[in-house]
Amino acid sequence: QPPLSPVPEPPFTVVAAGPEHADALARLFQADASPCYCRYWHFEGERNDWLARCAFAPEQNEAEMREALATGSPEGKGLVAVTPEGEVIGWMKLSPASSIRKLYDQRLYKGLPCFEGDRTGVFTVGCFLVHPSHRRRGIARALLQKAIELAPSWGARALEAFPRRISEAAHDAELMLGPHGIFLENGFRCVHEIGPYPVLRRDL
Repeated sequence: QPPLSPVPEPPFTVVAAGPEHADALARLFQADASPCYCRYWHFEGERNDWLARCAFAPEQNEAEMREALATGSPEGKGLVAVTPEGEVIGWMKLSPASSIRKLYDQRLYKGLPCFEGDRTGVFTVGCFLVHPSHRRRGIARALLQKAIELAPSWGARALEAFPRRISEAAHDAELMLGPHGIFLENGFRCVHEIGPYPVLRRDL
């Protein structure tokens, strides 16, 4: 029998997000009709103010995203899945925990013992976004795996994640913080149980 053909490489690569990806990353958010441009964790106003901005001035969020990428701000750190044509089909926010205080200050997580001690080098998986036409093809998993590989070079010594533990029939929007299973597959462990809102951690 002839030898089996090698499995083709996946049609994307995962790299650290940079200013050169700004246009394609903006198109990804537009393809998903997501006016947040990954700025929710950094917005300091009230909930109604945030909703108003997303409804009436999403360009402000886009401008802030572009600025974070251009300046190398911790708020803009993350990874992108890029096609050979240069289109971004996946995004994963991976920022120092200190730059995503809003997440940790939520009622569910505020003051938990698992967040005590030296927090230097702790990075947080802030969100995932995969292009609607490319979902359920392993892109989120590939983003997470590359993050584990790259994060130590960014100064990370541990990663924390906040996925919802929900059914397989979950809506895509409910998976914003990542599918629970891909973290367990990649060495994360539960450090605090809060029903469907576990806190997961992986030391690097």
